[in-house]
Amino acid sequence: MDCIFCKIVGGEIPTTLVGESVHSIAFKDIAPKQPIHILVVPREHHGNVAELAFANPEALVDLVQLGSKLAAEYSTGAFRLTFNTGAAAGQTVFHAHGHITSNTPKK
Repeated sequence: MDCIFCKIVGGEIPTTLVGESVHSIAFKDIAPKQPIHILVVPREHHGNVAELAFANPEALVDLVQLGSKLAAEYSTGAFRLTFNTGAAAGQTVFHAHGHITSNTPKK
């Protein structure tokens, strides 16, 4: 499979890892849209968050928990956790992933 996130999870492509859990990893976005922009990605490949939710709900909960933990560490508590599902919604990498974004970094 030629999935960039699968390659990051597998260690084939280096990244700035900021967190990991049993089912997920988190790393800084290479083209951040806000001062805090972290991607939270399941280790297992699923094309989008809806597929992940049906195939492995435990992994989805793990991803949200990891994202929430990192948002608390990096922001003042105001953050977004967003999922783009499908090209028309802005999804460009077809491996489920959440975006943790915030304009309020901890100082």
